[in-house]
Amino acid sequence: MRDAVLLSFDEPLAAALHERAERVLGRPVKRLHGVRGMRRAYRLCAHLVDTEQFFLLDGDFEIDERFDAEAAAPLGAGVAMRVWQAVNPVNGLTYGYGGLKLIRATALREMGEAVDVLAALPGRAEFSPVVAGVTRFDQSPFHAWKAGFRECAMLARGCEYGSSPQGTRTRLTGWTSGGGSGAFAIWARRGAADGIAFAAQAGSDPAHFAGLLDPLWLRHRFEAVSL
Repeated sequence: MRDAVLLSFDEPLAAALHERAERVLGRPVKRLHGVRGMRRAYRLCAHLVDTEQFFLLDGDFEIDERFDAEAAAPLGAGVAMRVWQAVNPVNGLTYGYGGLKLIRATALREMGEAVDVLAALPGRAEFSPVVAGVTRFDQSPFHAWKAGFRECAMLARGCEYGSSPQGTRTRLTGWTSGGGSGAFAIWARRGAADGIAFAAQAGSDPAHFAGLLDPLWLRHRFEAVSL
C-alpha cells in the first residue's frame, strides 16, 4: 500500500480535508503543516514516507469519494509524477491545478529549481484526464486571492509544463472572467488580475518570482490590496 501525505500551511479546511482523505484512501495520511517555503516543504514530504511512490495532496484538496487509490497504476520508468485533475469551484476550469499527485520520493529529494516547484523534478510528469476531486482554495479572501495570484502569475510567465498558448489563454480568461461562484470569487478574480500584472512587471528573471513560493510574502502583498 502506498503512503499518502497531505501538505498544508494555513488552510482553514485542512484538518477536515485530511480526515476525508484518510477515509477515501482507506489508509493513514501523514500530514506536514506550517513549513515556510514551498520547495523545502515538498522535500520534507519525501522524508516522511516509507514507500518510494506516494500520494501527495494539497491542504485544500477535497478528494472525490469515488477515487480508487488501489486502481492507480504505478509510475512508469522515467516518470517522476502523475497529476489527476481537479475542479476549480470558482470558475469551473478543470485541469491539473491543485490536483492529486502520485510522486516519487527520490524525485522530490533531487528536485531542481523552477518557479513552479514540481516542474523541476528529475523525470517526466504525466497528466491523467481523470478528475480526482475539487481544489477548495475559496476559503477566505486571502486564500482565494493567493490562488488566483500565484496561478496566473505563473501562467502569464509561461507554463513550465509546456502548455499550448491557446490553453494558457483559456485558463487566464477563466480565472479573470466576470463569472464564477463562491463567497470569495471576487478575490480570486482580483488575485488573477494582480498576478498577471505582476508577471508583466517581473519579466523573465526567475528571481523575481521567488515570492510566489513564500506564503508570508504573499500575505504581505495581499494586505496592500483593496477592492
